[in-house]
Amino acid sequence: MSTLPQHAGANDILLRDDSGGVATLTLNRPEQFNALSEEMLDALQSAFDAIADDESVRAVVVAANGRAFCAGHDLKQMRSNPDEDYYKKLFRQCSEMMKRIVRLPQPVIARVQGVATAAGCQLVATCDLAVASVDARFAVSGVNLGLFCSTPSVALSRNVLRKPAFEMLITGRFIDAPTAERYGLINRVVASEQLVAAIREYTDNILAKAPVAVRTGKRMFQNQLEKSLDEAYEYAADVMACNMMAHDAGEGIDAFMQKREPTWKGD
Repeated sequence: MSTLPQHAGANDILLRDDSGGVATLTLNRPEQFNALSEEMLDALQSAFDAIADDESVRAVVVAANGRAFCAGHDLKQMRSNPDEDYYKKLFRQCSEMMKRIVRLPQPVIARVQGVATAAGCQLVATCDLAVASVDARFAVSGVNLGLFCSTPSVALSRNVLRKPAFEMLITGRFIDAPTAERYGLINRVVASEQLVAAIREYTDNILAKAPVAVRTGKRMFQNQLEKSLDEAYEYAADVMACNMMAHDAGEGIDAFMQKREPTWKGD
């Protein structure tokens, strides 16, 4: 699997731009509404794999060119391969990419400028944080085509309360950005011209924190979600004790008590 170059060409389906500790991955199939073709899934997987091992990257932004953020799977490509084994492979490929986002050491933020449907809505739900422009819309609309959005439902149901999530899945109706915020699918709604600045607020905040705390925090948060209450507290206590042994944890506490700004070493 190839590694996406940090400054891909304008004709590439996925662009990567690194600046100040933030890697921005931009879906670049605007004429196809940034559909998740096999090639796009492969490019995203490669990019996330490379970023996972890149300690210079502290946060990741997933963005898109064109009117749509992501319209889900590439239906033309799917219909041209009417084979159950092919579909199983495709959906597993997509699921592995989504899980890679969850397991990435860095926080991943979706920057949603347009429509996000089906697996595109799944992508938004999978990201750790999401900011949308006021004119963005969201749906898991496969049911309208006779195909229940089963894999998108995994991420959706882990972000949105059960009844609103099922309502979206069973009706296929679009919701607007303020409703998505109310449901918990996204964090914030802003005017289109404020979208980049709103993302920068999040990335600046993350970059100001001790790297060890951010890495530990994302891993712990995701892992504890799958545990029972007793298991989650036992696991959290162990993680927190380990975190306390990091240099930057001691530095942060000392700086707080001494009323000064901390100096992070990155461990």
